[in-house]
Amino acid sequence: MKVLIPSALRSYTQSSQAEAGGATLDAVLVDLDRQYPGIRFRVIDEQYRVRRHIRLFVNGVSANTLAQT
Repeated sequence: MKVLIPSALRSYTQSSQAEAGGATLDAVLVDLDRQYPGIRFRVIDEQYRVRRHIRLFVNGVSANTLAQT
């Protein structure tokens, strides 16, 4: 699927979008981190929660959990 990358994270991808796969938002982030090491840590904190300043969307709808499909 196409993932839009905010400007603050483009130093990892060198692009405004990337391709990643996965059945859940968590799986997509794992795939992104496989391709662009370190990007997931900028989104997810040490307690496995989305960082407070990060907003994630799936098909234009705000995602509440990493289990969202």
